[in-house]
Amino acid sequence: MTILEAAPSATADHQTLTDADRLRLDACIEELAAGEAAWATRRLAERAELLGRVHSEVARTAREWVDAASAIKGLDPDSQAVGEEWISGPYPVLSGLGTLAHSLRALDQGRSPLDGLHFGTAPGRRVTVSVLPHSAYERVLMHGFHAEVWMPPGVGASTVRSHAGLAERRPTLTQGIGLVLGAGNITSIAPLDVLYELIANNRVVLLKLNPVMAHMEQAYRRAFAPLIDAGVLRIVQGGAAAGSYLAHHPGISHVHITGSSTTHDIVVFGQGAEGARRKAAGTPLLEKPITSELGGVAPVIVVPGRWTARDLRYQAEHVATMRLHNGGYNCIAGQVVVVSSDWEQKGAFLAELRAALGRTPDRAPWYPGSGDRIARAEEAYPNAEHLGSQRGRLLVDLKQGMDASVIQSTEFFSPVLGVIEVPGTGQSFFDAAVRTANDSLLGTLGANIIADPRDIRSMGAGFREALARLRYGTIAVNTWTGLGFLTAAAPWGAFPGHTLHDVESGRGIVHNALLISAPERTVVTGPFRPFPRSFAHGEFTLFPKPPWFVTSQSAAATGRKLTGFAARPGWLRLPAVFAAAFRA
Repeated sequence: MTILEAAPSATADHQTLTDADRLRLDACIEELAAGEAAWATRRLAERAELLGRVHSEVARTAREWVDAASAIKGLDPDSQAVGEEWISGPYPVLSGLGTLAHSLRALDQGRSPLDGLHFGTAPGRRVTVSVLPHSAYERVLMHGFHAEVWMPPGVGASTVRSHAGLAERRPTLTQGIGLVLGAGNITSIAPLDVLYELIANNRVVLLKLNPVMAHMEQAYRRAFAPLIDAGVLRIVQGGAAAGSYLAHHPGISHVHITGSSTTHDIVVFGQGAEGARRKAAGTPLLEKPITSELGGVAPVIVVPGRWTARDLRYQAEHVATMRLHNGGYNCIAGQVVVVSSDWEQKGAFLAELRAALGRTPDRAPWYPGSGDRIARAEEAYPNAEHLGSQRGRLLVDLKQGMDASVIQSTEFFSPVLGVIEVPGTGQSFFDAAVRTANDSLLGTLGANIIADPRDIRSMGAGFREALARLRYGTIAVNTWTGLGFLTAAAPWGAFPGHTLHDVESGRGIVHNALLISAPERTVVTGPFRPFPRSFAHGEFTLFPKPPWFVTSQSAAATGRKLTGFAARPGWLRLPAVFAAAFRA
């Protein structure tokens, strides 16, 4: 079912929908109600088999998917940036489908999805679960990268293991129809949200596409045809009016939104002065549960050390990637770099950062409103530097004593990067940077840390104790939080504790294909240096420059081959992936 696309305005109301539009949306909900009854009768093995069929269709549709995404974003088909569309599009969906099917099969056999995984500990009486690598293939493919899920303090390993499975532990008790208000920036977000609603929460799903992603509809329909044919998924289009109508529809039992806190508050409390009054009074207009992933101002904490010239250049490209991936339109884009005012190499690092931002291939701004957001940053910081041949990137270098409040409290969702300074070295710097991130930056979705392994070792237990104090849903050490997003088995979402009235980066989690109950955060780690320099400095990792780097010279080929591997894993297919990756 499709309705005419409305303008992506948050001010539209129900009256902008025609009677025919409402009837079509109502029909989708009626069809899903029938599909829910049939879904309740499907055994776990049958659900796993259905996911296997979706996996095959996503693999078959991958090229069409990437072509549609590239067209939306105005990418030259020969650009290396197309690699981003492979790696952040069909690739994580294929990985997620495979891991979810694994979890269902384990539950069907009376086992926990976590059987065989390594359990460890973290500061504060926390249990951890290692989720990357999750297979023999991943141990080779992602050599040098790790991810562990930290549980809340006091939750024991036996509880974590026995509670894994979420709603699939009682599959006949379905949870109604979930509305997914899809994201407009990364093409795997909405599909992964759909899969989480269907499996983890045992709800059939109505997906409303973001108007920016309108041209993804046909690829999504082909990729998810088995779910549509089974009556458990419907895909519609529309703007704010359609979203509001559906969110408040009595046939919808739950809403999940990926977007901004402003849009979230309009859905929950309503628009304008009346919405503000409801929010202040604590009386939501929405009378059903809502979960959300809303972004924020992500820090990049650079721990001072003694780096080589090649380290400085590589890590500058790393930071540039955190900001400029997808053109800068990511909810987890690094926005504030935290450096030490006492670091002897601060000037050299910032010079390399400027150079990396300047030499990264230019991209046309494709996400609506980008120019206005950059203009607001220019107004707040008139001395900001314009970088790149099209002057479309803004670097805001805030010396000590300068007012950083705007860049710390505004998610610019565009290629705007700030630099702030805090004093200290070693543990004193890291502790101060953690306090700054917790207390001064908007949101809790993701935080990035860059530190030489020698400096991490010198901090001893203090390093992980500081991580425990860092209140973010995903923390990345010597890698980007984007890897946490791409890791199918890792939970993804804000740090727990936000409320409807102060939602910041959102509430609830998605992805989490091992179906872990109530995790606190994910911590991902990677190598400080790529292979072969990693070996020369005592890091045992075979991973080259990551293909998601915006400076990668082989991102398109590597992304395509990674996706092909996820579609049909096999040892004989790995050499081709590595051959492309090592040309980065």
